[in-house]
Amino acid sequence: MYRRDGGVCLIEITLRELKQLFNTLDPAPFHEKDLDPAAEEYIVSAVREIGAAPTRLVLQLPSGTTDDEACGAVVAIRNYFAGRSRHARGQLRLLLVRGSISLLIGLTFLAVCLSVRQLLLANVEPGDAILSEGLLILGWVAMWKPVEIFLYDWWPDLDRRRLFERIAHIQIETLHA
Repeated sequence: MYRRDGGVCLIEITLRELKQLFNTLDPAPFHEKDLDPAAEEYIVSAVREIGAAPTRLVLQLPSGTTDDEACGAVVAIRNYFAGRSRHARGQLRLLLVRGSISLLIGLTFLAVCLSVRQLLLANVEPGDAILSEGLLILGWVAMWKPVEIFLYDWWPDLDRRRLFERIAHIQIETLHA
């Protein structure tokens, strides 16, 4: 359960050191640093759990943190999640392209299977009925992946992109100890 301030849910993070927030293995400049995986997971899980309610991220910074460092942390968080949102958008685009290519291949294969099936049915011989039914099934099985992509697979990527976009624009408050 998250503390509320008025109608706003607060996601509170208390830091002993500002660098706890960031991935120590990332050599990027401060404003472009990756978040620590545990910090990212906590923020993402909290925002997902809270849902659509108004939310604010509250960073309790250690004493001695300058206003510039606090401002930099806010910018870094926004940049990080904006980047994650762009990445998720790219992943969604790639999935839909792969789905389109799979659909084209699947429809072509289905058309070939149905054409061969029609030829077999025109010259029905005892063993051809089984083969023609097999071609029908095989053609529709080839459509499985494109149908799966367009019916089910793209939703999680879209949700992830929206979540990261929401976090990138979340209200962030910094408090000094």
